[in-house]
Amino acid sequence: MSGITYLTKEALEKLKTELQKMKSVDRPAASRAIAEAREKGDLKENAEYDAAKEAQGHLEAKIQRLEADLSNVRILEEGNIDTSKVSILTKVTVTNLLNKKQSTYHLVSEKEADLKLGKISVSSPIGKGLLGKQVGEVADVIVPAGKLQFKVESITI
Repeated sequence: MSGITYLTKEALEKLKTELQKMKSVDRPAASRAIAEAREKGDLKENAEYDAAKEAQGHLEAKIQRLEADLSNVRILEEGNIDTSKVSILTKVTVTNLLNKKQSTYHLVSEKEADLKLGKISVSSPIGKGLLGKQVGEVADVIVPAGKLQFKVESITI
């Protein structure tokens, strides 16, 4: 992903902390695991060595991905968010017109999405369907289970 990622300051700090941990704790641990496995003998038939090298490769790829993501981050300030329409970082209360159930979603970036906390990604089917809608409008959302209709009841920060 080479696109811009929009994050809150809190989410950015969390990602920076995660990256720092990977570099200062996980990377040295992976190196130690390789060194310990190397000491156990013939590298051609050493499954522990192969596993340690593979784990190190996964860690390095994860570090590179996170560094790339962090280089494309834009910070969103709550004071700059327009609540006249649904956008990233807004909380939107909707009514499912099929079952009349009301839900509130906080639209966030993919990195911050957590359905248990009511945070959905703006790139999810529901998030995409709600983006740009205003209070009173109905969003038609195509999900794997079919078509849903959500009426926008309120938009807040």
